[in-house]
Amino acid sequence: MRLAKAGTIEIAPSILSADFAKLADELTAIESAGVSMVHLDVMDGHFVPNITIGPPVIAKLRGVSGLVFDCHLMITEPAKYVKAFVEAGANHITFHIEAVDKPQKLIDELHELGCTAGICLNPETPVEAIETAVPLCDMVLVMTVHPGFSGQKFMPEAAKKIAEIREIIGPEIRIEVDGGIDPQTAPIAVSYGADTLVAGQAIFSKSDRIAAINAIRAACE
Repeated sequence: MRLAKAGTIEIAPSILSADFAKLADELTAIESAGVSMVHLDVMDGHFVPNITIGPPVIAKLRGVSGLVFDCHLMITEPAKYVKAFVEAGANHITFHIEAVDKPQKLIDELHELGCTAGICLNPETPVEAIETAVPLCDMVLVMTVHPGFSGQKFMPEAAKKIAEIREIIGPEIRIEVDGGIDPQTAPIAVSYGADTLVAGQAIFSKSDRIAAINAIRAACE
């Protein structure tokens, strides 16, 4: 299970907004909509003011899903934990530039573990902070909200960084965008060069998960 080739529009539903009492059913529902990946938000209560899931939950979900597990580590000291997440079933791991001093070293470690690697920057972080590391990544994540909680409003100024990053990396590396993505904002992100759209509330707040995913997909065509 690997990331799709860059350039194809992929929707990555974020289970942060899903019903945690029936996550297996939620994964089945989104897979029925034709998505190939699911976004797993990992928070430690330190890097962001919230706590979510860890390797034990991911291992259980791995047993019921064949989707690509796109793990977004919003944690301090990500290098300390990446092996545990890979062993639990993560296929792709994104860490925050704000949490590491040597991003290239962590990217190399992820690749050695057999996992694709991504780097993320918060809305206030300039593109220059990741400029040397992004060509080594398999996907780059741009936050269009402040990380930590679902349901926040899309930040248009932060989205403009997508175009800067696309200019640096070219067409061969995926660019993911996370925060306030819905049928109205998704086309904006795509117009700047994003090809991977993380959506939480726009999908899981709807009774028909499949229709919600299709609405985002149709808006980007």
